[in-house]
Amino acid sequence: MNFGWTDEQQRRRDEAIAFAVEQLNDDLIARNRDGVWSPEAWKACAQFGLFGTTVPTAYGGRGDDLLTTIAVLEGIGYGCRENGLPFAINSQLWSTQPALAKFGNEEQKQTYLRRLVDGSAIGAFGITEVDTGSDSYNLATTATRVDGGYRLTGTKAYITFAPIADFAVVFAVTDPDLGKWGITAFVVDTGTDGFTIEPVEEKMGLRTTPFGKLTFEECFVPESSRLGADGGGMAIFTKAMESERSYIFASQVGRMERQIEECVAYANERTAFGRPIGKNQAVSNRIANMMVRLETGRNLLYKVAWLEEQGKPLLKEAAMAKLYLSECFVQSSIDAICIHGAKGYATEFEVERDLRDGIGGLIYSGTNDVQRNIVTQVSGL
Repeated sequence: MNFGWTDEQQRRRDEAIAFAVEQLNDDLIARNRDGVWSPEAWKACAQFGLFGTTVPTAYGGRGDDLLTTIAVLEGIGYGCRENGLPFAINSQLWSTQPALAKFGNEEQKQTYLRRLVDGSAIGAFGITEVDTGSDSYNLATTATRVDGGYRLTGTKAYITFAPIADFAVVFAVTDPDLGKWGITAFVVDTGTDGFTIEPVEEKMGLRTTPFGKLTFEECFVPESSRLGADGGGMAIFTKAMESERSYIFASQVGRMERQIEECVAYANERTAFGRPIGKNQAVSNRIANMMVRLETGRNLLYKVAWLEEQGKPLLKEAAMAKLYLSECFVQSSIDAICIHGAKGYATEFEVERDLRDGIGGLIYSGTNDVQRNIVTQVSGL
């Protein structure tokens, strides 16, 4: 496995950093405090070509390989001072887009995938419900067959982009007797009769990316809106979640690198008791631990991408990557706060935000407790 960047990959990463620094760092403190989404930043990302990295050229994308895509996303995470927008980018790239690219028919790809790539539409991925969480397939949302299609009834909760989405990939039970093999996926446009979206819900971190509920009340969707086969929802969800848990932390790897650089700079400039605080072992050891987390997490991320490109199984490694990187980011964010002291705790210095944003990573894309179960089960326990 060769994880070194090619010249082209390094160039793309550098371009992503420059783009993020120049166009994605507006008044982040105010927007984060008020939970304000930036459609301008999203549109800029589309114009930069960010949403087409893994999408085939036939649908307006670039068709990049996984390691090149990761290089670009790392650059975004390094250059963008907040985590909400990079999270939103990764959420769409690794869930909604793969579901459409791998399971959509030609008309669905032309209609929806192209709009995701050019930024003219935002897609939500609707599987989570209030009472399901980690029990992903125990859905209460139903899709009843009627003439010409289905009628959807139920509510999806904690859905990224729900309040602003133009359409949603929605999972519903079509045959309860078949359990998880009786779940079907649909692509449903917002504004469809019986489909309502709820206002933005407040949350601890990632506040600049909206999330909320999708509600369906006898919502008719035609047969043409079904994504994949009837009863094929489990396969679609499994593939999308494998992509999401594998790579959704690509941008946070870039953020962790920038985090270390900021901590090193502060430890060298801040003096106490007549010398820089970085000369104190308690501080330098924290930075050393941050460096170890970055390198081990990065190599695990790259290994997952290499496994996928080689066509090898990656269920265990994907779960390990999600588990390890999310916990590394939280612990490194705590270390960054401790190194900066009171400044790390004060909002104005933009250090504490990483911790608030990082906590969600222990939960979304499958809780870390579930990831540990996957690792042990695949290992034969």
